[in-house]
Amino acid sequence: MHDELKKVISQAMNTRFEFEQKLIQQAWENEAFKQELLNNPKAVYARESGEELPKDLEIEVIQETANKVYLVIPNNPASSLTEGELAEEALEAVAGGVCLGFTLAYGEAKIGWLKIRNANNKV
Repeated sequence: MHDELKKVISQAMNTRFEFEQKLIQQAWENEAFKQELLNNPKAVYARESGEELPKDLEIEVIQETANKVYLVIPNNPASSLTEGELAEEALEAVAGGVCLGFTLAYGEAKIGWLKIRNANNKV
């Protein structure tokens, strides 16, 4: 089951990465979009993803400069695993739910969330 969880997490991160890259590219190409993303990231994220975001979800967008790089350590989903059993949070990730986290590549601040649907296509 541990390998299945790793696969689900990996797929979710890849999908999130692609979505974030789209937002970053759009922000680089369109100053008005970038300002909207910086000023109201949750609304932009919801609009661009076509999904309703959880009410308690907070999104912060930060812009790096040539002299300042941000390193964000995302929540480690594996830390909720205990002695071969899946913790409640890990079970939710496998069954469906919202995968939250943040990543950073040099020169690109990234934020993200992803709804994961289970086999019955339920969120």
